Order: sequence, then C-alpha cells, then structure tokens
Amino acid sequence: MGDYVNVKELFGCDVFNDSVMQDRLPKKVYKELKKTIEEGKELSMEVADVVAHEMKEWAIEKGATHYSHWFQPLTGVTAEKHDAFITAPMENGKVLQSFSGKELIKGEPDASSFPSGGLRATFEARGYTTWDCTSPAFVRHDAAGGTLCIPTAFCSYTGEALDQKTPLLRSMEAINTQALRLLRLFGNTTSKRVTPSVGAEQEYFLVDKEKYMQRKDLVYTGRTLFGAMPPKGQEMDDHYFGTIRQRVSAYMKEVNEECWKLGVTAKTQHNEVAPAQHELAPIYAPVNIAADHNQIMMRILKKVASRHGMRCLLHEKPFAGLNGSGKHNNWSLTTDDGINLLEPGKTPHENIQFLLVLTCILKAVDKHADLLRESAADVGNDQRLGGHEAPPAVISVFLGEQLEDVLEQLISTGTATRSKTGEKMDTGVKTLPDFMKDATDRNRTSPFAFTGNKFEFRMVGSKDSISACNVVLNTITAEAFKEACNVLESAEDFDLAVHDLIKEYATQHQRIVFNGNGYAPEWEKEARRRGLPVLTSMVDAIPALTTDKAVELFGEFGVFTKTELESRAEIQYEIYAKAINIEAKTMVDMATKQIIPAVIKYTTVLAESINQVKAVGPIDVSVQMDLLKKASKLLKEVNSTMNKLSKLVDQIETHPEGRDRAVFCREKLVPAMEKLREPVDELEMLVDKDMWPMPSYGDLVFEP
Repeated sequence: MGDYVNVKELFGCDVFNDSVMQDRLPKKVYKELKKTIEEGKELSMEVADVVAHEMKEWAIEKGATHYSHWFQPLTGVTAEKHDAFITAPMENGKVLQSFSGKELIKGEPDASSFPSGGLRATFEARGYTTWDCTSPAFVRHDAAGGTLCIPTAFCSYTGEALDQKTPLLRSMEAINTQALRLLRLFGNTTSKRVTPSVGAEQEYFLVDKEKYMQRKDLVYTGRTLFGAMPPKGQEMDDHYFGTIRQRVSAYMKEVNEECWKLGVTAKTQHNEVAPAQHELAPIYAPVNIAADHNQIMMRILKKVASRHGMRCLLHEKPFAGLNGSGKHNNWSLTTDDGINLLEPGKTPHENIQFLLVLTCILKAVDKHADLLRESAADVGNDQRLGGHEAPPAVISVFLGEQLEDVLEQLISTGTATRSKTGEKMDTGVKTLPDFMKDATDRNRTSPFAFTGNKFEFRMVGSKDSISACNVVLNTITAEAFKEACNVLESAEDFDLAVHDLIKEYATQHQRIVFNGNGYAPEWEKEARRRGLPVLTSMVDAIPALTTDKAVELFGEFGVFTKTELESRAEIQYEIYAKAINIEAKTMVDMATKQIIPAVIKYTTVLAESINQVKAVGPIDVSVQMDLLKKASKLLKEVNSTMNKLSKLVDQIETHPEGRDRAVFCREKLVPAMEKLREPVDELEMLVDKDMWPMPSYGDLVFEP
C-alpha cells in the first residue's frame, strides 16, 4: 500500500487562494481586492503593498526564496524570471526580505527575445508583466527550491499584447458584456457576471527515458520522424480504459498530488486508445484559470515523468499510425449565480433563451469557421487532424438527434412543439438496474460537438495553450450575442422577434451542422459544396487571422488590434518554418550518421555471410542474395532522397521570412521528408534488430 493521501488537506496547500487571503489580509484590504477580482475595480497601491507583504510572508513560510512573474509568451510555453526576496544588506551584515506592491503589480522582462512578429525590434527591449489578480499566485517546489509564481499578462512597451493571457482576458470582458445584455432581455436582473467555463482534457504519451534519449527525433522534435509499425498497434483496442500498469500508476499518483497542491482539479485519469497513451482531465474552471492550470498540468506531467525514469510526450502525433494526442476544450457559459446558458433542460423546444444562445453560437461558428480552425493550427496538428480518432480539419457542429430535430421543426414549420427524450435502457439482464439513456449519442469525429450542456472543441493540439481557441470562441459568440441584442432591444414585440430570430439563425446557418461521419471521404466534398472552409494545413489556416472580417471582429471588442493580428500571423509562419526546418535537418542528421552506416554494416555482414556460405560448396544463397539486393536498393533510395532533402534545407534561407518561407517548407520540404521516411521504414523491417541504431515503435510504446 502506498502512503495515505488526505486530498482535503493537500488540495490548494501551495496556492494563495481566497481562503488564504481571507485569513491573512485585513478585512478592508480583502474586500478591496475582491472588488478588483470580481468587478474589475482599480487596485490602489496601498492595497497592493499590503497584499504583497502578506503574499511574501506566506510564500516564505512555504519555503519560497524567490518570486517570479509567471507569464505565457507566444513561444507555446511559459516564461519566468526569478528574483530573491532579499534586499540590500544592513549595516550589521544581515539582509531583509521584502516584496512591494509595485513589484507584485509590475515586472520588466526583456521583450526583445520573445516572438513579436515585428512588433519589437531587437534594440527595443522593454516589456511589462502585469499581475492577473483573478488567477491565484502559487508556490512551486522544484530543484531550485520554492518560488512564488505570480500569474501575469505580458505586453510591449507600446502596449501590444505579446502573450496568450491578455487577449483571453479581453475576450472574457467582451462576452460578459454581451451575455448580460441577452440575459436582461429575458428578465434576468440578478446575475452580475457571465464567465466562460472550460475543462481541458489532456492527452499524452509516456515512454522510457533511456529509449527516448536514443531517438534524436524525439529529443529534437518531440515526434518520431522514422519508424515502422510493430506487428501489433492499437487495433485490438485493449489499451483503452485498460488496467493501468504499476509504473504508470505510481506516476499518475504523483502527478495528481502535485496538481492538487497547486489547486489544479485533476479528476479523471485513464489509458487512452494507443499503447503508452493516457489522459488526465480536470474539473471545469473559469477559462483564464483553466488556461493557467493546463500550463501547470503540462509542466507537472513532464517533471514527474523524469522522476520515474520516463519522458512525457505532448506532441500531437509522436507515432505515425497510432492515435495522436489532443486537448478537448469543453466550453460553456455560466453566471456568477450558477446558471449555465448552455443547459437545454428536459424540453429544449420550450427553452427559448437556450435556443437563442444555441443558434447564436451556430451563427458565430459558421461565420468564423476559418478563425476557429486557425485557433487550433499547429505544426503537429497537421499530422493529427483527420485520422485515428482526431476530428477532421473541416469545422462543423454536431448537435445530436434531439437538438437537430428541434431546429428542423423551427426551420420547416416555424415552431418547435416537441423534444425527443431518452428511452429506458434495456440491457436484457434482469438483475441490472433500469436507467434512462441520453436522448443523443456522441460523435467522436466532430470538431465542435454539443455534449449535454457544453460544446466540446476537439481540435486543439495536446501541447498547445487553450487560450487561442477560447479567445475565438468568446469573441465570435460575443459578436453574435451583440447582433441579436441589437435586434431584440428595439423590437416592439419581444416574443415574436426572438422567435423569428431563432428561426432565421437556424435556417441561415444550417450548413454548419453535420451529425454524420467526419472521416467519410464524402464529407470533405460535401463541406466544399456547402461552402465551408477546407483548410488542411496550418499554413492554409494562418491567413484567417488578418482578413478584413477578423480585423473588424477583434477590433470591435478590443481583443486584438490589426497590428497584433498581423504580428501573430507572422509568428505563426515563423514557428511553422522553424519547426519543419528542424525536423528536416534532424532527418538528414539521423540518416547520415545513424541509418546509412547501420545499413552498410548490415549489407556488409550479409555479403560476407554469402561469400562464406559459397566457399563451403554449392549451397543455395538466393534468400541472402534477395535480402542483400533489396537492402542495397533501399539504401540507394535513402541516400538519394536524403541528398534531395538536404539541398532543400539549404534553400530555406533564400526564401523571405514569413509566408513565403512557410509555404516553401510545406510544399517542398514536407513531401521530401515523407519520401525519405518510406525507404527507411522499409529498411527497419529488414535490418537485424541488433544493428538498427534506435529503439523501434514496439520498444517505445509497449515497454514504458
């Protein structure tokens, strides 16, 4: 038996949360800080000084020696700079430990070395981090000791957002304003705030650390660039929800404890479909906190894996031919007094407010499908989307039979008079209790599926921040709410106007609803016929950021300026080109230094064996000769395709940075990489395992 874990005592013990603030802060200071958190009231420096002092005292008690403004630049990972609490030594040689309100509220990291898409030149170094008091500070313990981490936004000297958090907070304000307008129209005068709530399911792979270190492709790129499928993959479906191996169970236990200490509500864990693949899902939280928690969770997953002699892979497609890893973003809208705007109730056809919210979201997703697709655009996602249980790259909405039937009634007759209900489940076993099954099945191939009282956006990549997709979801929904409220607020007959608006939105945006098999080849043709955007790669999706439609949308709600959107597009192109360049160079390096020498050694041993057998007498060596000829032919193909890829890598710098370079990488390098992989994977099936220079897929996924 392992050590007993008291979850109640453990949970949030390293978080400067509301309970801690209430205990440690003077009542007046606590009330002022709560007004800032809940109402957006400006925080005075006097209050900030008191909060900073108590936060410092609490952190020191937790073993912290340093503090850090913890922020999320556009690198895809978090960033931090550590400062000790110590101040200048006193005359007696001792030091003081202090932390001021100014230090709490504002930091000044160098902004020139973070991606800015041209917003900042190298010599323009100043940037600012600003405390996000709505997301609690926490003490993180690691090899460096204890560090007080303060969640912050990050902007340039001229005020542009250089991070993921700032636009997310802006989008939250936008949807709060418009959602409250909508609620007031339906007579709700008590709700004071509407907040997007998110639960982000996190998929990941675990592999043995020693085997990982023998794969240059995993070390440099996070995925296997070569690798033949083992005799068994995931086709038996025996790993999904299967018994968790002891080594992995010990790992999961520690991950949970680390998460719980930092207030991350790690709840559901299980084996995923592919061998060595697993999932961890939290309970819902306000979206900015959920985004922070997901970053914390990813770091914990990696850190704890190292302690257990493993490596955690967060790449979207670490193994070709096996399931990729995603991050299912479960999004809903909830009021401060507990109302879920996406709760249909037992009779959705009678829930007019829900139907308006639903059809507004349909309108938003249809109008801005390209932006939603771009929000999940990632180099790794290009390999994942559309295969092995990942949703296709075409945006559509799954509503299920119940809601689809309600909308069809509205469209065809103008009135919905019934809702399909769940039936009693008949298992055919008398000893099993009866229960009611849901009115609607699930659809695992849908990128944006309604699942009871939320929408599940399944396209997000496993290593991506969830901020980008939620910025889009919040803002496009805010726009749809605003346009609906503009109509309804001036209507003479509200009931008639809302009825007509629901029917109008349902009819005009019916094309975005698709309840069928998203993997079917016919669906892409059908999507094109409907006029839906088919953006198969990251490079295809990036232009959505800078269309006139996008600039107008984000500008209207103050989420992004045109300059910020253009910078983000440039950063995305740059990220894509750099990632593909690294992958291509890694393939060339592995082929040159590992694979070709290994195959030469194999063919040499084989040739020597043939000569030795022939020397014995007239013995049939046709099998050995066939192997030698085949291996030699494939070796020549490897050398040829590798040289072609190498020449293309040399040409990258000749293409201007930005879209030109990214397009070159997608159209030239990616196909050349696939061409090199083919003969290498075939050779892996021929060459003696003892001579193959790296662990195979089977070694990696079946022996974690």
